[in-house]
Amino acid sequence: MTLDHPAERGRGRFARLAERASNLTSSPLFYALCVLLVAGFVAVHVAGLSTSWQLLVGDMMSAVTLLLLALLKNAERRAEHAIQRKLDAIAAALLAEEEGNRSEAMQDLRDAIRMEEEI
Repeated sequence: MTLDHPAERGRGRFARLAERASNLTSSPLFYALCVLLVAGFVAVHVAGLSTSWQLLVGDMMSAVTLLLLALLKNAERRAEHAIQRKLDAIAAALLAEEEGNRSEAMQDLRDAIRMEEEI
């Protein structure tokens, strides 16, 4: 296990899993699942079921919340890294333009465009 920035480690199994999970959690299917989970939570309390049922539903909601928090942080870090790479490429292209040496900097700028899809 490493504590490097996720974007600097490359696209490993976790990055691919996080990307798929992020796509799932932004889908209408996941929204419907969350609505059902909340409805179940309310129904268990309204029905006055035993404490064990209330704890089970509450624990399921806590687990979903924790997983969503981890996915959100992963997506935030990838987006942050992509933005920084783009800013660096723009700055390098501007400097190279001023110095008259633009070919390599322009290629870096082209590579930085849409790079968040690769991270």
